[in-house]
Amino acid sequence: MAEIIQRDGTWAFDGSTVRITPGLHRSVPLFRQTYGEVAVPLEAVADVVHEPERRRGRLRLRLREGADPLLRATGGRLPDAADPYRLLVDLDRAGAAEYVAEEIRRALLLDQIPKGPARTYLLPGPPVPVSVRSSDGTVSFDGAQVRIDWADTSDRVKRATGPRIIAVDDVVQVEWLPGSGYEDGFLRFVTRETAFSKLPPEKDPYALDLWGNARRDLLTALVATAVTARLPHPSVRAGSAAADPGERAGAGAPRAAHHDVLLRRLRELGELHRDGVLTDEEFARTKAVVLRGF
Repeated sequence: MAEIIQRDGTWAFDGSTVRITPGLHRSVPLFRQTYGEVAVPLEAVADVVHEPERRRGRLRLRLREGADPLLRATGGRLPDAADPYRLLVDLDRAGAAEYVAEEIRRALLLDQIPKGPARTYLLPGPPVPVSVRSSDGTVSFDGAQVRIDWADTSDRVKRATGPRIIAVDDVVQVEWLPGSGYEDGFLRFVTRETAFSKLPPEKDPYALDLWGNARRDLLTALVATAVTARLPHPSVRAGSAAADPGERAGAGAPRAAHHDVLLRRLRELGELHRDGVLTDEEFARTKAVVLRGF
């Protein structure tokens, strides 16, 4: 057993699994503490590096492309401190860090683990049900459906349409971006009906606009990952697209779907306007946003 214990967390390698446990110190980000222990099978690992520095070094585990739904969902956008595959190492523990890294590298060589992309997810993602309260509302996922309950501060149009319930079978992609500086983040569930919609997150009823508490909004990546883990693997989608070039060549179907979504959105807005939910000014402004997006 190769092991290193630091304030940031613990890495333990038994020859087949790298078990990563977050530390309990208050300096460990909320996301890491909430995501919990991660058991990484050796076949999901591409490489491991120890990066010594003058004061504190780092251990970094690099996973094979397509092996982890968390990396797929977040697209490498997790802040460094929230990355579960990174461990801060004190200067006096550099030898232990290098020993752990060397043991993992040796096992990769002996077991002849390929470094190329994985054709299936090798990590399961967060357990369900999972629920996160963000600045724009509460998003929950039970393994079959995503539910969004809007906050009092959400856009009026979102609140007027009520809770949004999305079957996981209807989701084709999850888009996630954390807030950064003065830029808001978002969590968007792209479905077959909304694939051509370009509404901004604050207006999109299939998206959460992440503009508030950055530490808590970062937890929406848990839901993004849990849903991503239950979608077809990217290699399956790529294979399907390559197997049916005729479908890609047919521009009529996407154009028709695009038109149907536009009409549906305009009908919804018209109904909200007739029912008095939207004022004349709100209706005109939101309608303009929808038309501009399409």
